[in-house]
Amino acid sequence: MGQLGGLVGVIMQAWDTMVVTLAILMPATVDAKIFERCDLAMKLEEAGLNGFKGYTIGDWLCMAHYESGFDTSFVDHNPDGSSSYGIFQLNSAWWCDNGVTPTQNLCHMECHELFNRHILDDIMCAKQIVSSQNGMNTWDSWNQHCSGHDLSEWLKGCHMYAKPYTTEIHS
Repeated sequence: MGQLGGLVGVIMQAWDTMVVTLAILMPATVDAKIFERCDLAMKLEEAGLNGFKGYTIGDWLCMAHYESGFDTSFVDHNPDGSSSYGIFQLNSAWWCDNGVTPTQNLCHMECHELFNRHILDDIMCAKQIVSSQNGMNTWDSWNQHCSGHDLSEWLKGCHMYAKPYTTEIHS
């Protein structure tokens, strides 16, 4: 029984080591975040999105809310076989490479890079999208829920210094 007990002890110690190692690695690999509205508003403002191409922080918040619920880990699988990723739901057919479906990869990034709390790369890609001729019309949710609406409510209670950008957008 001595050798068997020793073997069980070694196996248990190895199991414990593996569990601890996985516990340490999990936060490093899973760095997703569901943003609070005002926290995201400040990040978007810091990245220069207030007034970018004529859109307000309210436009960005409204769109991101309806696209992902402010969740960086959100993925939506589309009927055409592509998938949309991250807080702005950037599509794998056009904006990022998921390694599965054909892509234009116009933002030159891997789709999995959109899952973390560091959203500057997401914002840079979204700026590229908005700079195209379709602007925010690229996002159906923005057309349905945000375009033409009073978006000032999105910034209420956020204690931001920037005033809402008010220039009208003419298509």
